[in-house]
Amino acid sequence: MQLSRKVLRTAAGTAVAALVVGGCAPRTPGVETTPPPAGTAPSTPLAPTRAVELESAYEQVIKKVLPSTVQITTGQALGSGIVYDTEGRILTNAHVVGNATEFRVTLATGGKPRKARLVSSYPAGDLAMIRVEDAHGLTPATFGRSANLKVGQIVLAMGNPLGFSGSVTDGIVSALGRTVTGERHAGGGAATITNAVQTSAPINPGNSGGALVDLSGQVIGIPTLAAVDPEQGTAPGLGFAIPSDTATDVARQIIKYGRVVNTRRAALGVRVGTAVDANGDPIGVVVGSVTPGGGADKAGIRPGDVIVRVNGTATPTATALSQIMATLRPGDSARVEILHPDGTRSTVSAVLSELPAGQ
Repeated sequence: MQLSRKVLRTAAGTAVAALVVGGCAPRTPGVETTPPPAGTAPSTPLAPTRAVELESAYEQVIKKVLPSTVQITTGQALGSGIVYDTEGRILTNAHVVGNATEFRVTLATGGKPRKARLVSSYPAGDLAMIRVEDAHGLTPATFGRSANLKVGQIVLAMGNPLGFSGSVTDGIVSALGRTVTGERHAGGGAATITNAVQTSAPINPGNSGGALVDLSGQVIGIPTLAAVDPEQGTAPGLGFAIPSDTATDVARQIIKYGRVVNTRRAALGVRVGTAVDANGDPIGVVVGSVTPGGGADKAGIRPGDVIVRVNGTATPTATALSQIMATLRPGDSARVEILHPDGTRSTVSAVLSELPAGQ
């Protein structure tokens, strides 16, 4: 599965009534059991010690983190958010807030919805911060270091999938360091997530902006995307989260400056669209304009040129180019292969600049 073509953003969901959940059945009172015959080995307990310990760990994590996970409602959408501090700031996805500036926030512990306003949105990284007017009783989450994650770790996803408030799913960290791109959404284009945490914990519409937590109760990611096959639909157990290190970096910048001032992402300094051949198949990205003084400009790239490869990797679409650029850093030098309007090809070296926060 090529993630660049088959990733769907988990955005808003419609609110629905909650159902009941099941549990383990206790021993029936008043019913006597017959002891096993002498010399018979005891049967394996129904709830082994390790299973009980794991169950207890789940319960403690949910008890700790679920109160920090909120439901965010706009006029047309529903998503999740994480309480960031006691001053009412809540971290969520940019595609959850969309173009809205006012929201209703409902705590997992219940109560009347609280009014909230947008602080800042960073669509390129699919992150946003809102702030509730009444911060009384908010419980901030504890954020861990996503850099310390290991494949195989057990994680829980908390949020409001399909409007089922305060839902929890479980899985593992199934891969690290993914670069994935979601669909376009209101308030910005298609966001490209770098170093995404891949998880088998089910991620459904409404989970976006919630919490992906480890068994120590620390938020290590923000569920954002679910993989989808255009022919078969959503791929079960294949979701992606923005790493907590990225989320906290963006949050700190918004709190300090009111917006993201350092994207820490590379830019070639071009605006592009997808170029196609006579059969309509994508062949590269055609340069529509070049930023004066940028890396592309200094390297001699001009409007009308078609970028076909960067550092040896094909760029058949604008999304493919964005994914490659997301893996690079400002100051890096990139080899760019170009198809010129006259049919000739050349390869140039471009020094990358920093991607502006609004792109």
